Amino acid sequence: MENLYLILVIVLAVLACGDLVVGVSNDAVNFLSSAVGSKAISFKSIMILAGLGVAFGALFSSGLMEVARKGIFNPGEFYFDEIMLIFTAVMLTDILLLDFFNTIGMPTSTTVSIVFELLGAAVFMSLIKISSTTGDLSDLVNYINTSKAIQIISGIVLSVVVALSVGAIVQWICRFFLTYDFEKNANWISALFSGIALSAITYFILMKGIKGTPYAELKFDIIGGMKIKDFIELEVLKVTLINFIFWFGLSFSLIQFFKINLYKLIISVGTFALALAFAGNDLVNFIGVPIAAYQSYEVWVVSGSAASDFGMGVLATKVATPTVFLVLSGFIMVLTLWFSTKARKVLKTSLDLSNQGYVKERFQPSLFSKLIVKFFQSLSDILTNILPEKVNKKIELQFSESTTHDKMVNDPNAPSFDMVRASVNLTVAAILISIATSYKLPLSTTYVTFMVAMGTSLADKAWGRDSAVYRVSGVINVVFGWFLTAITAFFVSGIIVSLIHIGGVQAIAIILFIILVIIGKNFIKHRNDEIEVDKEKILKAESKSMKGVMDESSGNIIKFFKRVDVVYGALVDGLSKHDLKSLKKGKKNIKRLENEVEDLRENIFYFIKNLNEPSLSASNFYIILLSYIEDLANDLDYIISKSYKHIDNDHEKLKLSQIRDLIEIHDFTKSIFKNSMETFDNNSISDIELILNKRDLIKGKIQEKINAQIELTRNIETSPKNTTLYFNILLKSKDIYKIKVNLIEEFYNTYKQINNL
Repeated sequence: MENLYLILVIVLAVLACGDLVVGVSNDAVNFLSSAVGSKAISFKSIMILAGLGVAFGALFSSGLMEVARKGIFNPGEFYFDEIMLIFTAVMLTDILLLDFFNTIGMPTSTTVSIVFELLGAAVFMSLIKISSTTGDLSDLVNYINTSKAIQIISGIVLSVVVALSVGAIVQWICRFFLTYDFEKNANWISALFSGIALSAITYFILMKGIKGTPYAELKFDIIGGMKIKDFIELEVLKVTLINFIFWFGLSFSLIQFFKINLYKLIISVGTFALALAFAGNDLVNFIGVPIAAYQSYEVWVVSGSAASDFGMGVLATKVATPTVFLVLSGFIMVLTLWFSTKARKVLKTSLDLSNQGYVKERFQPSLFSKLIVKFFQSLSDILTNILPEKVNKKIELQFSESTTHDKMVNDPNAPSFDMVRASVNLTVAAILISIATSYKLPLSTTYVTFMVAMGTSLADKAWGRDSAVYRVSGVINVVFGWFLTAITAFFVSGIIVSLIHIGGVQAIAIILFIILVIIGKNFIKHRNDEIEVDKEKILKAESKSMKGVMDESSGNIIKFFKRVDVVYGALVDGLSKHDLKSLKKGKKNIKRLENEVEDLRENIFYFIKNLNEPSLSASNFYIILLSYIEDLANDLDYIISKSYKHIDNDHEKLKLSQIRDLIEIHDFTKSIFKNSMETFDNNSISDIELILNKRDLIKGKIQEKINAQIELTRNIETSPKNTTLYFNILLKSKDIYKIKVNLIEEFYNTYKQINNL
C-alpha cells in the first residue's frame, strides 16, 4: 500500500511540473503586458527582468503554501488516504483547466482555480464521508472552511469592480495632466510622476517579496523593535513618505543630469515587481498541493498507521517548503516564460483589448456589450452638457492627441499604447495588490492587472465608437470565463475525486490518460493554429506607392489563383469520392480566405491614409481588386457549402459523366491561368493579352456543359437534388472564371495606365 501512495506522490510531482508550465503560460500576461504593449524596452530585456523577478519570487515563497493545507478545508477531519485523493483530483483538474484556457488564449486566475478545485474535491469527499456515517448535510460545515470560500468569491467581484474603476480614474487624471506629449513636460513633472510610481512599486515589492523570506521576522531597534514585515504593514505612511522622497530625488537627478527616460525605468522596475509577486505568491497555486501531498506522505510513513486511520491534523501546522523545490520550480517557470507560445497567445488577447490603434477585433459584439456602450455614451453626453464649455474645451485639448497620427497608421509593430499608460497599469496594480495584502484581503493578481489595463484603456479613449462594442464584449467574455473557471473547477474536481474514490488506481490511470489525450489534442491544435498564422497571407496591403502596389499585387494574384485552384480541387475531389473530408478542407480554406478579405476590407481606411501619392489610381485599383476577391470567395463558399450539405445529407452521388465534366473544366481553366501566373511571375505583361483573348473559350466550355446537363435533365436525369447541385456548381464556376479574367484585365489596364503604354 505504501508503494501506491509513493506512486501518487510521484504522479503529483510530474503534474506539478506540467501545472507550472500551463500556469506561467496563463499568468505571464499579468506582468508582461505593460512592457510588451508599450515597447518601452526590448523584448529580450523584458524577459530578462521578468525571469529575474520570477526566480527571486520563487525563492521567497517558502511560507506561502498554507492555502493547500488548511486554507479551504479542515485537514483534521480527513484521513491520509482521503487527503491524497483530494490532492490528486485537484492537480488533474488544474492542469486540464488551465491548459484549456491557454489554448483559447483567455487569461484566467490560477488562484481561483486552485481554491475552487480544493473546495470542490473537499466538498465531494466530505459528502461521501457524511453519506457513510450520519447522513446529515449540516455536518458539511465541520469539514469546509466556508468563510474562506466566501472571501474568495467576494474577492472576485471586488477585484473586477475596484480595479476597473481605479484604473480608469487614475489614467484619466494622469493623461489630463501629462497629455499625450508627456515627453515634453517639465523635468519636475516627470520626476513627480516617477516618484509616485516608483515609491508605490517599491512598497509593493517590500509587501509582496519580503514576507516570504526569513528576514521578515527580524527585529531592529531603528524601527522600534518591530519585525520588518510588521513595520511595513503598520507604518505605511512612514515607509511611503521615505520611499517617495528617495525616488523623487533620484528621478529628478536622473532626468536632469543624465537625461534618463523615467518612464522606461518605471516600466522596467514594475515588470520586475509584478513578476516577483506572481512567482512569490502564485507559486502556491502550482506546487502547493504536491508539496502538501509529499509532506503528508512523509508524516504518514513515519507514523506506521494505516492510511485510512491516520488523521491529517498535522497539515494545520506551518511547515517550511524545502528550498530545492522552490529552486526547481523557479527554473521551470523561467524556461516556460522564455519558450511558451501559449503565453504569447494569452498576452495577445490582453494587448488587443488595450490597443490604442486598429487591431482585428477577436470578439463579436453582444446585446449586453451594446447596452453598456450606449449607456456610457449617454452618460458621457450628459456630463458634457453639464460641464461648462471652457472645461470641455480644456479636456478636449488635453486629450486631442489620441485621435491624431498614431491612430491613422495600421502598423502591427507599433506599440499598443504609450509609456504613460504602461506606467499607470503597473503602478495602480501594485498599489491595489499592496492594499489588499496589508488588509489580508483575498485578491487575484490576474483579475487586478487585467481589469486595471481595461480601465486605463477606457479612460485613454482606446475604446472609441469604432471599437467599443467589440472591446467591451471581449472584457465580458474574459470576466465570464473567470466565473466559469470557479464553477468548472468546483464540479470537475468533485467529480474526479468521486470517480477516484469509486475506481481507485484504475480510475486514476484512466482519467490521467484522458487528460493527456485532451492536452495532446490541444497542443496539436495550437501548433496547427500557429502554423496557419505564420503562413503568408494571400493579399497584403503594405506598399505606399502606386508602383509598389502593382509590384506587390502581381505576386499576390499568383498566390490567390493557387488558393482558388486548391479549393476547387478539394471540391471536385470531395464530390468524386462522395467524401466530406475533402470538402471540410475546402471549407476551412475558404473560411481563412474570407477572414483575410475581411481584414483587407477593414484596412482600406489605413491603406488610403498611408499612400505617399495623391493619385487615386492605387486606391481605386486596391478597392476593385478587393471587390473581385470578395465576390470570388463568396462564390466558392457557396458551392463548397452546397456540396457539403448534399453529401452530409447522403443525397445521390453525382454521375461519373458529371464528375468528368467538372474535372475537365478545372483542368482546362487551370492550364490557362497557370500561364497567367507565369506571366505575372515573369513580369511579361505583353503576354496577358493572349490570356484575355481566351475568355470566350472558357465561357463557351462551361456553357457547353450547362447545355449538356439541360438535355440530360430533360431526357434521363431523375434526381432533383443532384441536378440542382450540379447546375449550381456550373453556374458559379462560370462566375468564378469570369471574375478571374476580370481581375487579370483590371491589373493589365492599370499597369498600362501608370506606365503610359
